[in-house]
Amino acid sequence: MSDYRLNPEERIDVEAVLQDLERYHPRRRSWVWRAKAEDQKAGPFQYRELSQPMKDSVGLMTAHYFDNIDPQPMPTITTEIASGRFEDDIRRMRMAAHHGADHIMVIRTAGQSHFDGLIEGTPQGIGGVPITRKQVRAQRKALDMIEVEVGRPINYHSYVSGVAGPDVAVMFAEEGVNGCHQDPQYNVIYRNINMIRSFVDACESKKVIAWAGMAQIDGAHNANATAREAWKVMPELMVQHAINAAFSASVGIDKKQICLSTVPPTATPAPCVFMDLPYAVALRDLFTEYRMRAQMNTKYVESSTRDATVTHVLNMLISKLTSADIQSTITPDEGRNVPWHIYNIEACDTAKQTLLGLDGLMDMVELKQDGPLREGARELKERAVLFFEEILEAGGYFNAVQQGFFVDSGLYPERNNDGIVREISGGVGAGTVFERAKDYMAPVTAHYGYNNVAQYDEKAVADPASLIGGCTFEDPEKIVYIDELDEEDNVNVRMEETAKYRGSDCHTLKPEMEWLADGIVMVNLFFPTSKKIAEAAAVETGRRMGLQEVEVISREILQEAEGTRVEIKGKVNFDLDMNQLEIPKEPDVMTDDEIREDIQRKPMTVVCGTVGNDEHSVGLREIIDIKHGGIEKYGIKVHYLGTSVPVEKLVNAAVELDADAILASTIISHDDIHYKNIASIDRLAKEMGVRDKLMLLVGGTQVTPEIAVQMGADAGFGRGTKGVHNATFLVKRRREMEAAGKWPR
Repeated sequence: MSDYRLNPEERIDVEAVLQDLERYHPRRRSWVWRAKAEDQKAGPFQYRELSQPMKDSVGLMTAHYFDNIDPQPMPTITTEIASGRFEDDIRRMRMAAHHGADHIMVIRTAGQSHFDGLIEGTPQGIGGVPITRKQVRAQRKALDMIEVEVGRPINYHSYVSGVAGPDVAVMFAEEGVNGCHQDPQYNVIYRNINMIRSFVDACESKKVIAWAGMAQIDGAHNANATAREAWKVMPELMVQHAINAAFSASVGIDKKQICLSTVPPTATPAPCVFMDLPYAVALRDLFTEYRMRAQMNTKYVESSTRDATVTHVLNMLISKLTSADIQSTITPDEGRNVPWHIYNIEACDTAKQTLLGLDGLMDMVELKQDGPLREGARELKERAVLFFEEILEAGGYFNAVQQGFFVDSGLYPERNNDGIVREISGGVGAGTVFERAKDYMAPVTAHYGYNNVAQYDEKAVADPASLIGGCTFEDPEKIVYIDELDEEDNVNVRMEETAKYRGSDCHTLKPEMEWLADGIVMVNLFFPTSKKIAEAAAVETGRRMGLQEVEVISREILQEAEGTRVEIKGKVNFDLDMNQLEIPKEPDVMTDDEIREDIQRKPMTVVCGTVGNDEHSVGLREIIDIKHGGIEKYGIKVHYLGTSVPVEKLVNAAVELDADAILASTIISHDDIHYKNIASIDRLAKEMGVRDKLMLLVGGTQVTPEIAVQMGADAGFGRGTKGVHNATFLVKRRREMEAAGKWPR
């Protein structure tokens, strides 16, 4: 057995993960919920709803302002992954886990719902991943390592649906899958699988799910995404939740492991919180014994990442005002069909950031007990109860489906007669359910229904698998592992094609969005023209930039006559050699004591201001003010002239005060005015005969250090600059000038 372990400073070795898979078995099974942290304090802040911290993680971008803390909210955070290449998804799983995801949900190919058995091998998926034993085992093995690295359990999840549902459930139990979607109604309504077959299969599947301790999520939310007007199916959604939850509990799944997949039905510009909050409250009122999995609305999602993020945040506000045990993060991929690394990670960070920002909200506010909130919730519950009663009057669920009760666009009891209709005797797998013989016996664990093992051994009634020394659940060595079936389409072939981009000694790079070295890049463009012309211009721009397979992935009209924003994707056809890259040096920084000692040896005076017509002041104040760790703390005397300072005033002040240096801040960059101002300071100082007596430092978020020097500055400082960087340069440059005999002046 391979003893490979993750190294936090190295990329995950997928080849090592794939080794010895035929002998690998998961370390654990069953779903693990987050546990509340004993200490609700992180850094300088007191929290109220934190889960236990991680051992290794990547904090939010702003965490460096707060002692680099990375507090973890209580809800489990989901990331959905479906690139089609499981070997690259393993890498994405590691990234997501470090950003707080502890529920990795692998979306399988839609066509797999219609497979009539468990598939083996690893053909590349389209719109998802084919769920095979090899793929599941490899990813669970990787996650076993990743959860050690981050210091908390990572739940692995996929779908127990389709006509092969029981087969998949068994394989999941064998391979340590911790959560799944299982809802026979999903099969019936959306995959047209025969009703009887679907519910019989669900009995067997749910029995296995219960044995393995998996968390089960239903599929009711699909009605929201399918209906013509999503907000009108709220009563139906509650009925679907009720059917699957009660069914699952009756088969034996622990109610604490049964999760309702809830989706706020509307999105802005609708008054979504006003409409969605009563629905969320109604769900919590009716289903107090079950868990809530909150997913963002995907019915009304566009290709704009901004739009999707706002929807996500508003949906999480609903979660916080009510409850969510699992917070899903369906990403902007839903709107643009680009399942890229960056959006998985952004969505995880959005969830973490929002939930932390809303920490303690319910200690300060409460939901009103009267008015439209409670009235709306009560009305929805009444509609749902009446819906259920009509199902019973119609003869039960199967008859109701035959009559088109579900996904009807009317708000019940209104019906528009456009619901999905399925026949009891029709659909995939019709006629494939047979009554068991009276002496039927199966010597396996977690089997549903009567099982006549007593005829062989009365002691085996509670443990039928004991008749064969344990089935694959108890004895994983009995599992038959199949590696690859297709000689041309398999993970080994794919990885061979990208071999030069992998390995610890690899020096070849290529941009990547989804798969290793896929070469995909994204470009943001704006054209002052109509949408159609802008799209064509964007594609042509991408081609002229040398991109291949250029496609428009998003477009947004900023104003009909004035212009359109377009995002394109394309591929580059070159590699990068890391050995030939010009790697910027780390900033040269002296210690505080060294700088202070030099300033005490010889005092220094600087004149500074924001030049031109620029009113920005915060950046420069952080460089100079002692409060922000600026250069004043070293004893440097600072004369601050303010904002919108003419270059003439800056240079004249330096002359009058006999300053050693000018610090010029510049943010505005239209028409390269920031660089023109730098050149003007240099030129004016030369004309006045003082340039060789002054050090000129310029800084700003739009300043490129190399260009600043080309325009006449002694040094340029861009984003991330601190006072110590400026002070170090001033001291070292003065020493150089002293050594060259150019100082003292």
